[in-house]
Amino acid sequence: MVAAVLLGPTASGKSALAIEVAAALGDVEVISVDSMSVYRGMDIGTAKPTLAERAGVVHHMIDVADPSEDFSVAAFKDQATQAAAEIAAAGRRAILVGGTGLYFRALLDDLCMPGRWPELAARLYAEAEAVGPEALHRRLESLDPLAASRMNAGNTRRIVRALEVTIASGQPFSSFGPGLNSYAPIPIAQIGIDLDRQVANAAIEQRIDDQMASGWLEEVEALVRREAGISRTARQALGYRELLGHLEGTCFLEEAVLETKRRTRSFARRQRAWFRRDPRIQWVESRSEAARLLSEKLRSSSGLAVGR
Repeated sequence: MVAAVLLGPTASGKSALAIEVAAALGDVEVISVDSMSVYRGMDIGTAKPTLAERAGVVHHMIDVADPSEDFSVAAFKDQATQAAAEIAAAGRRAILVGGTGLYFRALLDDLCMPGRWPELAARLYAEAEAVGPEALHRRLESLDPLAASRMNAGNTRRIVRALEVTIASGQPFSSFGPGLNSYAPIPIAQIGIDLDRQVANAAIEQRIDDQMASGWLEEVEALVRREAGISRTARQALGYRELLGHLEGTCFLEEAVLETKRRTRSFARRQRAWFRRDPRIQWVESRSEAARLLSEKLRSSSGLAVGR
């Protein structure tokens, strides 16, 4: 059973706050909802809780995949559902903590996850690079107008996924569920942290500087040396793409860091926009208020069986 949700844009202090509250209550474990923290060896750049922090509060869905894997939302849903069941069986409570919006929706709203057809997806990605995502969006409009209406014509990843499912399964992508614009009531609190924009941007800049000082470039160098390589998904992680570019000779290190900061600020804006569409989220503008509210909700929550 999941007892509460803590979410928000990157660098808003979610992980530290969750650890603080969970440690104080004593019977709470954390399920990380972060699409890149699943990868082993990608520690500094994903701002994973330290080993000491994880020793004090049990975390799930961290280091569950190799960087060579294209880890999917379906795999996350299956494994996180199993983790929640194990936590409940042990007589403990789970909180979902992170910033990957689609992963939250998959768990909380029990989204139906279609299969994967990687060879077709690869061909569609190559086509998108050649002719642009707008051309693929027009193709999707002819095959599944409802799905096309639900996504931006420039969102390559979502368009490719919709075409992949529609073509390979023979069923419209939209037939697999009501889409992400439907927000059914759920019996647990979702608490969102949204700091003042200037404060948030300063936190992003400082965290990236600290990550570089802690050996982030060396971490990426170690990933490059791996015989198994790095998957398309893992390569797109914030900062990893830029530092890989530097190591491959496409930019100077200073340029890679500046681009990482710019891209991370942009990502935080997109996270806000995604989460703000969900009317079930209760927003707070300070970490202290979020900690108070999370503790209060955990004490009163009846919980939600995810993957139901």
